[in-house]
Amino acid sequence: MGEENTSSEQESSFWGVRKEFWKERFSFLNKYKQILGRDKPLPRWTDADVEEFIQSEPVYGPQLKLTREAAKIAATGSLIGAVSTAGVSWKYSRHGIGAILSFGAGAAFGWVFGKEIANHTLRLYKFDSMDAQLKFFEWWEKKSEGRS
Repeated sequence: MGEENTSSEQESSFWGVRKEFWKERFSFLNKYKQILGRDKPLPRWTDADVEEFIQSEPVYGPQLKLTREAAKIAATGSLIGAVSTAGVSWKYSRHGIGAILSFGAGAAFGWVFGKEIANHTLRLYKFDSMDAQLKFFEWWEKKSEGRS
């Protein structure tokens, strides 16, 4: 009876440690629980609303602005990567499926390269852009509830 108790303690401690390990690795998901687990979704916002937040928030406003610029750079990289790889694929193979697949892969690779270029040129590594986005969501939630 004592051996059964010891083995169940070891199993529970193993799974407890493993669970804590994965909780730590995916802790960034906990930040979005307040946004994703809502009963009623947030209303849509416009670029004017985002600009108002950037002007009103001295710390997170400039960070959100840089994050939005980084997304534009990444989208540009995605477009360039998609078109160039699909073009090269079409030029040398003349196979439609290959060109379509290379278009998708080029878009993904271009997005990653564009995001890395934006990270280094805009120095996004100095702050957590997720915090700026969450502050915007909190601000928008307060503003939209005040309107209703």
